[in-house]
Amino acid sequence: MAGFTPVGDDAPLAVRMRPTGLDELIGQDHLRAPGAPLHQLVSGAAPMSVILWGPPGSGKTTIAHLVAGATDRRFVAMSALNAGVKDVRAVIDAARRQRRAGGPQTVLFIDEVHRFSKTQQDSLLAAVEDRTVTLLAATTENPYFSVISPLLSRCVLLTLQPLDDDAVRSLLRRAVVDGRGLGGTPVLAPEAEEHLVRLAAGDVRKALTALEAAAASATAVGARRIDLPTAEQAVDSAAVRYDRDGDSHYDVTSAFIKSMRGSDVDAALHWLARMLVAGEDPRFIARRMVIFASEDVGMADPGALGVATAAAHAVEYVGLPEAQLNLAQAVIHLTTAPKSNSATTAIGAALADVRAGRGGSVPRGLRDAHYPGAKGLGHGTGYRYPHDDQRGVVNQQYVPDDLVGTDYYRPSQHGAERAVADRLPLLRRIIRQSSPTADRRPTASCGAGLGNSRPPERSGDDAAYEGGRDATEEGQQ
Repeated sequence: MAGFTPVGDDAPLAVRMRPTGLDELIGQDHLRAPGAPLHQLVSGAAPMSVILWGPPGSGKTTIAHLVAGATDRRFVAMSALNAGVKDVRAVIDAARRQRRAGGPQTVLFIDEVHRFSKTQQDSLLAAVEDRTVTLLAATTENPYFSVISPLLSRCVLLTLQPLDDDAVRSLLRRAVVDGRGLGGTPVLAPEAEEHLVRLAAGDVRKALTALEAAAASATAVGARRIDLPTAEQAVDSAAVRYDRDGDSHYDVTSAFIKSMRGSDVDAALHWLARMLVAGEDPRFIARRMVIFASEDVGMADPGALGVATAAAHAVEYVGLPEAQLNLAQAVIHLTTAPKSNSATTAIGAALADVRAGRGGSVPRGLRDAHYPGAKGLGHGTGYRYPHDDQRGVVNQQYVPDDLVGTDYYRPSQHGAERAVADRLPLLRRIIRQSSPTADRRPTASCGAGLGNSRPPERSGDDAAYEGGRDATEEGQQ
């Protein structure tokens, strides 16, 4: 744990080709403008703490190197994979001593900060708050989920984008001719270059690793040119290394989700195993499964969310390797469960209306009537308490006037949602009927004590609703 190790001739090509200044940085134009946070960070103009969020190979570690070499600040680097609270506190204590002695500002770079636990992230708060250290943290995961809110609020979030094909192509060409790279030999055939660009998919490190492997293959047979077959053969071996290191994170995650959505349990288990062997954070896998349970299984199997949430809890409570059993069980349940995306489409439609400006004031009967003076404003007037009705549902307007009659939720006919689909029209009919019905709360007649009471008569909707409810209960037993 210290500053970055100087780069030697035997370092990987991706390391040797790292930019030495912002002018060499390719891509991320939205962050490099004069006065932008990245420019200020590298120049040391402002001691701001920053979280760098972006996919693999987008330049997070490169930016850290630029910060390390651009100013006279003390730079300390660590990885969340092997550092703990003790290491963090040691850096903070040393930074505090330096500060008291009038020494340089300390910049602390933490790679893969999403792998730090809440306790480990908590240990940074005070030092970041009082600027004992300037934090530079890198993550491939959404910081709104993987970084605690107090730490996130104390940092500037910089989002890095995957490089486009032109940027990757430009970097490959530079690496071929630059003295830090291949130095002009062997040359790269155009068709081989395009193959490497396609393979990289915006990941510069992946492109340079593949180029280095292809150059080694060509040199081994005395070739002075990297042709397409050589590039293809070299890329196969490079891809294995990237899979093992987890750099195919996004592709494998996509395959995992789509296999569960497609109900192919064997494929889903394969992709789960791939992620586990590659060292993927099991918390990330569990979070994706919790989202999937509502997004793709939903009301067809409402219990799926509980299964996924339990698996996520088991990951935190048990940990690997045993938690792989909990993840596998949840994957099997989610994949073989009936599917419905009705919750996804329902909230999507509701959000679209709100963003479009639909939805007026809260109906008067639904407004809070518990504070002094509320009733004088008419709040709560006319509100009908559903539990006072024998059906448990009453005729009442719950939506703003301009949304009356709007159906956001459209149930499927899959799994447990079939019963909801049967019951929902009856609920809507009672709620939306044109005029409120009489109070249906059962009451005893004057002659109840004489044995001549009788239950209130039921309308057709009452009977149908209760029949639908009974049918639902039977179907769930």
